[in-house]
Amino acid sequence: MNTLNGYDYEDLQLGMTASYAKTITETDIELFATASGDNNAIHLDEDFAKTTPFGGRIAHGMLTASVISAALASRLPGPGSIYLSQNLRFRAPVKPGETVNVTVTVTDLQPEKRRVALSTVCMVQDKVVVDGDALIMPTSAKRREQ
Repeated sequence: MNTLNGYDYEDLQLGMTASYAKTITETDIELFATASGDNNAIHLDEDFAKTTPFGGRIAHGMLTASVISAALASRLPGPGSIYLSQNLRFRAPVKPGETVNVTVTVTDLQPEKRRVALSTVCMVQDKVVVDGDALIMPTSAKRREQ
């Protein structure tokens, strides 16, 4: 662990994992709609949402995916990391009050640029709701020395 309580590139190993959990609240959905401008009725209007195949309101997909960012920033690689890219597949909806559990796993280390690739999986109970992979530039002891 570095002074920020995260992992420098030099500390990372293939297969390392970390998890993070967040319950998606009504307030989270409302604030995300305000911040993003995404006011789709499927997220905000229960009467409309009841007429959809989901049978009620669902969280924004990107709100659910943002829990991945929290896992990367606070757990692995941790504070100071820079998010470079993310691929996402939305598998199932998340409803208000459900807890999203994210697991990130180191899948590739790129020493030439000190980058790390991670698989990212969001689950609600035993169902995958979002998955994908991320590319991160973690902190580096060698960069600090230069």
